[in-house]
Amino acid sequence: MDRRRALVSTLSTAGFVAPEEEANELLARAGADDALLDVLVGRRLTGEPLAWITGRVSFCDLELAVDPGVYVPRWQTEQLARRAVELLPPAGTAVDLCTGAGAIARVLLAAPGEAHDGAQAGARVMAEAGAGAGAGARVVATDLDERAVACARANGVEAYCGDLFAPLPGGFDGQVDLVVAVVPYVPTHALALLQRDTLTFESPLSYDGGPDGTDILRRVVTESPRYLRPGGTILLELGGEEADALTGDLSRLGYVDVALLLDDDDDVRGLEATWSG
Repeated sequence: MDRRRALVSTLSTAGFVAPEEEANELLARAGADDALLDVLVGRRLTGEPLAWITGRVSFCDLELAVDPGVYVPRWQTEQLARRAVELLPPAGTAVDLCTGAGAIARVLLAAPGEAHDGAQAGARVMAEAGAGAGAGARVVATDLDERAVACARANGVEAYCGDLFAPLPGGFDGQVDLVVAVVPYVPTHALALLQRDTLTFESPLSYDGGPDGTDILRRVVTESPRYLRPGGTILLELGGEEADALTGDLSRLGYVDVALLLDDDDDVRGLEATWSG
């Protein structure tokens, strides 16, 4: 049995849902070094995120570096990133909150046909994302985790360390076209239902959204008007119950044209709303 077939069998027996894809990534990371491959496979069998082991993740056809300890962007968030590209006008300004490895910010910067200093070689945004803001945009990102900020910067993102909007440099008040955020939004009582081993390696701070999942979402909704232009948009990743819970806050703060992002199964994946000013 060759290396790949044996590795696929091992991962499949261990219950991984995409053993062939994971085997390919582990083999690519190890090269011809069988001893290194054994170490990498051993780490994966403990449940450690694959991206931490390989040091990379594919997101909207971009190859992003991901350091151990940094939140790994999920494929489910790609829909939100593509919508962000559609919403950000040419030469617009966007703020990406809780950026993690800088995935959404990087997608906003990587408009088709445009190459950025510091980008991974060969990186490109998938065609269906449309024409993004590219070189004319100002995209900044923030994260509470210093490791995440360092990783986002390594991926070519202008990132600042701190809580939500607090670390932004001056000049953003009333100037932002788009606030996009993937904040923690899992209700505290539901943390135990996350995929196995998630909290063995990742911090609950990356997931815990408070009793009903909206603690940080409400802060984004409340704090964004200071930075948005009239007609600017917030774009939030969340679940269906969180969207319902935010209805009153959105109305009270002057948001209009509230819309939900649904996935192929008609499950709620996000919410967008325009600030009327």
